[in-house]
Amino acid sequence: MTNWHVITGGPSSGKTTMILLLAQRGYRTTIEHARHLIDTQRVTGRTVAEIRANQREFQRAVLLMQLKQEQALDPDELCFLDRALPDSLAYYRYLELEPVPELLTALKTASYRKVFALDLLPLARDYARTESALAQRQIHELLIEVYEELGYVVERVPVLEVEPRLAFILARVEMQPASAT
Repeated sequence: MTNWHVITGGPSSGKTTMILLLAQRGYRTTIEHARHLIDTQRVTGRTVAEIRANQREFQRAVLLMQLKQEQALDPDELCFLDRALPDSLAYYRYLELEPVPELLTALKTASYRKVFALDLLPLARDYARTESALAQRQIHELLIEVYEELGYVVERVPVLEVEPRLAFILARVEMQPASAT
């Protein structure tokens, strides 16, 4: 088992805020690849609508970035991931796309110490987050469903002010080395 802790949840659940706070406190963190992909494509002049027009291509590009990132991480290092491979499966299901073989293969060996699902905050739309409130809830429930189907115990993180929410997560982080289990 790795020493990686996943921060997941539907759109507008506060994942990025938690990841940024964890990074500020000196913890190793990762980025959310969907937003990163959108940001890098927008720099080239593409609109969000153009970037998301082919969801199969978009989801596969996000997946490949996630795979590369997880392969580069030290499994023994404590790390907080802003989403992980199972999130891709949830999005494939939400979009009614057949998961690509790379994802199904990677999920067989994916390993995370703990999964934190942040309860939803009020939907805050921005240039990259275009989902409706209904989609927000559907994606959130699919994320939890996928992690549980894969055998993970999902720790639900309630809506709290930012610092108490972070404290809630850190109080539940298992600090032992990855090889201890």
